Amino acid sequence: MKLSELNLNPVAKVRESTNFAVREIKKVCKNIGPRAPGTESENKAQDYIAENCSKFADTVEKETFKLSPRAFMSWPWVAGTLLLLSSILYQLGAFDVVPSFSGGFFVLSLLLTVALLLIIVFDFLLYKPILDPFFKKSTSSNVMFVKKPKGEVRRRIIFGGHADSSYEWRYTHIGGAKMLTTIIVMSFVMIALSLAIGIVSVAVDDINPTLLLVFKIVMAVGGLFFFVGVFFENGKVVVQGANDNLTGVFASLAVLQFLKTNNIDFENTEVIAVSTGAEEAGLRGSKFFAKTHAEEFNKVETVFVGTDTLRDFDFMGIFTKDMTGTVKLDPQAAALLKKASELSGLDLPYLSCFFGSSDAAAMQQGGIKSVLFAAMDPSPARYYHTRLDTSDNLEIKTVEKGIEVLINAVLLFDEQGLKDEYE
Repeated sequence: MKLSELNLNPVAKVRESTNFAVREIKKVCKNIGPRAPGTESENKAQDYIAENCSKFADTVEKETFKLSPRAFMSWPWVAGTLLLLSSILYQLGAFDVVPSFSGGFFVLSLLLTVALLLIIVFDFLLYKPILDPFFKKSTSSNVMFVKKPKGEVRRRIIFGGHADSSYEWRYTHIGGAKMLTTIIVMSFVMIALSLAIGIVSVAVDDINPTLLLVFKIVMAVGGLFFFVGVFFENGKVVVQGANDNLTGVFASLAVLQFLKTNNIDFENTEVIAVSTGAEEAGLRGSKFFAKTHAEEFNKVETVFVGTDTLRDFDFMGIFTKDMTGTVKLDPQAAALLKKASELSGLDLPYLSCFFGSSDAAAMQQGGIKSVLFAAMDPSPARYYHTRLDTSDNLEIKTVEKGIEVLINAVLLFDEQGLKDEYE
């Protein structure tokens, strides 16, 4: 069944669901405000969402989990600190401060550079909790809303977004995408140079004095990147996260709101909306959700549609790769959204999340077929992880069209399930 085939005014009904979503986003931003992972404000937001949207579901369940909320985004300053220490050790060796151990200083310097690279790869690129044991733990939660079918559950579709918001990224706030990109590129160039210099210095016994002078200068400059890492994130400012990602939370809940208010009950399709916690702390909420529910849910055909940042209409797309391109999302789930977008009058492209990640990646890794639906300038946008991400900076047209796509997706999934292609 298509949205256009329902015995109702589709434009008016989608607008009604959009008004619900926008109204709730504004309420959360005004009454609760920023919601850093694992904080009381995040918990209050989840409680509010659970209570206020329970009327759209048959059951509502809040599931709590432990995490180290400051561990994931510690990698910039941890890497910066290791780069500084690597630079200091290199200078000790290069200046023969302890002649009998100059080579040892070079080895230690190289090892620290390798260590910081491993931290970046495993913590940031692959979202592994390698730094979590070193940080204080707190509690976050997921809230799951379940609309049961009239009969036996034979298939299940889950819509989701994250309720938490991030600490501000200082360079994006100050200089936008150009400044952020420049700093990231320069940092990785410096790390690569430090690695190369370390390898040469360990491998070659007698380095040319001129070349050694160049190495000293480069490594000294590298040490200054400590300040780049330390000031990457502004720990005193938590953003409102109206777009990233209350739009995803309430667009997902708008599907349940639409079904409930229009008395649409499926025969064998269970519909779930989940408001995840701690996405900004390394996808911890979605990882916990998948670990908790994947085995049970996969007894029937199940798909997760992650929605994140419905803001920039011209950049709306269906993401088939996530986690900096390292996680392949489900092609059938992508085909479902592709057809749903066509039914909504769009021709959305297939895209890859080339920097960062979303809940869809964690769900896919956890065994639940997943796809990501988003509409954000990947540059990134100036509001991304800054104080500009407010409820006054919503793009209603994008939220509305996004909700229409999700509604068409649930109707299509109920009728046909997952397929390689849809006619």
